[in-house]
Amino acid sequence: MKTFKFKIHDNNYKVNLLSHEGNILDLEVNGTKYVVTLREDVKTTKTPTLVRSASKRPVEPLKVNPSTKKTKILAPIPGTIMIVDVKVGDKVKVGDRLVQLEAMKMENNITSEKSGVISAVHVVKDQRVLQNELMLELE
Repeated sequence: MKTFKFKIHDNNYKVNLLSHEGNILDLEVNGTKYVVTLREDVKTTKTPTLVRSASKRPVEPLKVNPSTKKTKILAPIPGTIMIVDVKVGDKVKVGDRLVQLEAMKMENNITSEKSGVISAVHVVKDQRVLQNELMLELE
C-alpha cells in the first residue's frame, strides 16, 4: 500500500492506494474508499521516426583491372572502420582481409581481390565512412 499526501486549494488530502489491477484502482481518500477506473493513456512518441527510401542504385562491386597499376578500394556501404589490418608497404594476396567495416551492427570484412602492395591508407580505426569513400590504394 502506498500513501500520498496532497494539498489542493489549502485542503489536505491523504490518499492510500489499496490495490491496482489493470486500469482499476482501489483508493482511500481521507478515510473514504473509492474505486477509480483509469482511462487508457494516449501514447505519443517523443522521437520522430525516420523513413528513408531505398537506394536508387545498387552497390557497385570492386572492379579489378589487372592492367592498371593502382587499385582503389572503396567502402561498399556506409559504416564505421573497426579494424585496419594493413599499413603502407604491406604485401597482400588475394583473399587477405584489409579492413573490417561495421554497418548496421554487422561486421563486414573487406578482402583483397588482387595481390599487390598497399600504397596508401586513407582510413583509421573508429572512422566513419560513406558509401564509395576511398579507403585504401593497392599497387
